[in-house]
Amino acid sequence: MPRELNYWLTTVEMPTSPAKSLPESIDVAVIGAGFTGLSAALALAKRGVRVAVLESETIGWGASSRNGGMVLTGLKLGVNELISKYGRELTQRMYAASLDTITCVERIVKEEKIPCDFSRTGHLEVACKQRHFDDYARQVEVIAREFNHPLRIVQRDQLRSEIGSDIYYGGMVDEVSAGLNPARYVAGLAAAAMRAGATIFEHTTLQKIERDSQNGAPGFRLTTSRGSLRARNVLVGTSGYTGAATPALRKKIIPIGSFIITTEVLPNDLARELSPRNRQIYDSKNYLYYFRLTPDNRMLFGGRAAFFPETDQTIRQSTEILRRGMISVYPQLRDTKVEYVWGGTLDFCFDIMPHAGQMDGIYFAVGYAGHGVAMATWQGQRMAEWIADGKTDNPFAEIPFPGAPLGLYSGKPWFLPFAGAYYKVLDWIS
Repeated sequence: MPRELNYWLTTVEMPTSPAKSLPESIDVAVIGAGFTGLSAALALAKRGVRVAVLESETIGWGASSRNGGMVLTGLKLGVNELISKYGRELTQRMYAASLDTITCVERIVKEEKIPCDFSRTGHLEVACKQRHFDDYARQVEVIAREFNHPLRIVQRDQLRSEIGSDIYYGGMVDEVSAGLNPARYVAGLAAAAMRAGATIFEHTTLQKIERDSQNGAPGFRLTTSRGSLRARNVLVGTSGYTGAATPALRKKIIPIGSFIITTEVLPNDLARELSPRNRQIYDSKNYLYYFRLTPDNRMLFGGRAAFFPETDQTIRQSTEILRRGMISVYPQLRDTKVEYVWGGTLDFCFDIMPHAGQMDGIYFAVGYAGHGVAMATWQGQRMAEWIADGKTDNPFAEIPFPGAPLGLYSGKPWFLPFAGAYYKVLDWIS
């Protein structure tokens, strides 16, 4: 049996934050020491803002160290749907932002000298059905025309140049996307934020946020498991792990489990056969698979094996489901040992879009839906700009942020089994 252990965490030693008491007051309290929070803390501290990051577990404990390390362009919704829903101008700005997210990550990696194997390998989306592939041509035409961004179609008879599998109907390549080691990246972000002057408080659970004022200046009183502090501003970047201390935000987020297996190290010739161009790969299903080679030539294979967030039970159930999925894509791996399995929790909003803004005076950025490495980093930078400068160009703060229909959701996703069944049926019929 594989170890129930996150492979990425075996490749890095996370920085430790110095043991300090909470300050009495701070300029900005950031909730969550993941990509969003640490990116924001880094940008704020470099502006001379006094910032404290409050993390209920440890640096990078949540989705930021548990993902596939794919630094992807684009948004979850198709471009025609986006234009229909938000209009051409706003969609163009959102798509441009999604491209800028990759540059944002690359810039931080270079500036802060973060050794995280960042590489512009590009991504490959593979079509599970002929009609999915037919839609690629329409997407490529619209994206080239509306966003001046070139994508490349790969016909089925040419797909072996991109992937060592014969089960797909063709593919679509975006050369701008990248891959990295997410645990090393989040460790590097934390170290950079601390060098810039931010303070990180691990094992500090937020329990309550209340409006407060001091000498006539408005702000917030935060009660935590380690005491209380006052902050002029608060930024919440807790994504799928958003808790009861921010109930209004929690009700807008659906936590969905995503699970990953990782094989033993593969021989070089087999690794090159599986992924000749070392792409970040995912398929066209709703209940999708995503996979890539790690920097040391393991096959990392993930997907929505169970919709519920990670537990020991869902991780164990996911192991065999993902192994069968991996072998269906790559029969070459039938006798390959799976060494690691783990799970994490994604944050989906009801419209499957990223969102940022203020709620009850508290800043937030959430809703990455599997694109969090790039988008969360970018949102952290934009939110820091907004908080410090009072303005920002953030198109995701301009779109409506819907909640559950009829308000039938309090933050506990009772409907996930039904949603999982619905998407499986949708994949079958569409």
